[in-house]
Amino acid sequence: MLTLSPDDLAAVKLSLHVAAAATLLSLPAGFAAAYVLAMTKLRGKALLEGLLNLPLVLPPVVTGYLLLLLFGRNGWLGQLLALADIRIVFTLRGAVIASAVVGFPLLVRSIRIGLEGLDRQLMQAARTLGAGWWDTLFTITIPLSGRAILAGMTLMFARSMGEFGATVILAGNIPGVTQTIPLAIYQHTSTPGGDSKALSLCLVSIGLSFAVLLLGEAVSRRLARR
Repeated sequence: MLTLSPDDLAAVKLSLHVAAAATLLSLPAGFAAAYVLAMTKLRGKALLEGLLNLPLVLPPVVTGYLLLLLFGRNGWLGQLLALADIRIVFTLRGAVIASAVVGFPLLVRSIRIGLEGLDRQLMQAARTLGAGWWDTLFTITIPLSGRAILAGMTLMFARSMGEFGATVILAGNIPGVTQTIPLAIYQHTSTPGGDSKALSLCLVSIGLSFAVLLLGEAVSRRLARR
């Protein structure tokens, strides 16, 4: 039987919030990066692809530490944001940024695969008929790559739900503020007698992730029928 405390319920809600925010905020940049990699002949594309995929191969703790150096009190970006009274470290913003950075490569890779599979003759035909670049993008490119975009968003959302290493370094483990499901599980496993609570959160995490994947697959099939 699931036994969730108010702090556990707050962690579940916060995880959904962080994952949704990270995914939605990353989508425009993710699509732009995928478009550049799939549709252009930009010099140094291999270097760009390597940089974008780096969070996939780096330990999340390393990614979190690099973000801490960047957004910390002595980091150049942290100092710049401090002028506007914006703090990242040990805040919800930090949790969103950590999840976005770690999940971003999955979003880009999925969208890129979809864009590479498009029939470019359709886009060329649209341009020949007088459609501008923006018209072609919003009426042909994006609709035809809808399933790839959805797949990327689903993978990134699920990955963000399970993010631990980068989040605990940049945002900390503050109940009700930055404590997501993985961080709450870690806290319970480090506390005597917390095994049952940890197991309950594990089951919730599995259920949420599975539901997200099923929902993504259902929407993808509907898009395919259209």
